Amino acid sequence: MKFGSLACLTALVAASAWLRADDIDITKILTGVDHHYNGIKTLEVAFTEKSSFQGRTHTEKGELYLRKPGRMRWDYSTPAGKVFVSDGKFIYMYTPSDNRYERMPLKETEDMRAPLAFLLGRLNFFDDFREFKALPDGRGNVFITANPKSDKMPYSQVSFLVSPNDSVIHWLRVRGQDGSEMEFVFEGEQKNPVLKDGLFKFDPPKGAEVIDSAQ
Repeated sequence: MKFGSLACLTALVAASAWLRADDIDITKILTGVDHHYNGIKTLEVAFTEKSSFQGRTHTEKGELYLRKPGRMRWDYSTPAGKVFVSDGKFIYMYTPSDNRYERMPLKETEDMRAPLAFLLGRLNFFDDFREFKALPDGRGNVFITANPKSDKMPYSQVSFLVSPNDSVIHWLRVRGQDGSEMEFVFEGEQKNPVLKDGLFKFDPPKGAEVIDSAQ
């Protein structure tokens, strides 16, 4: 599935509001997504990420690698050299423009990329989320919006676009408690590719400054 732009996806959400959603079996769709991602050991997918906060937005691109339990690597091509890595215990975020990286415990991070680890962790929408809403997009896919049961999460709402025939998530929006938003378009999902251990190990670039929040 190809999408022209993030703006196109936003337009689809607005356009779908008038459509009837009575025939959508949201329980069946969410159960299918649960089974799809809980049955995967590793995942590779291309992403486009759009971040919005206080009227400012910027877009980045790259490749995302996930592996159970809790390991992920965001390799950015735009901007080149940016890396976000989880080794299952700690998060490392490296920004090449200032040659600096931050280290923090995975469980304590408020970075909204962290929730995407649920795609390869313990995923059960009915345990973790509430107030589900569903709208068709007119192309055989469904937009689903849910709120987390706990207000202690760094995000206040999660929305995603799923194709019910294969239970694949193609678009995801995470809304933060602070009003910020991160949108992701996913393309070319590969199930269970061979991913080397080194992908999930962060090696600090020479001379990089460190901000260690794990101490």
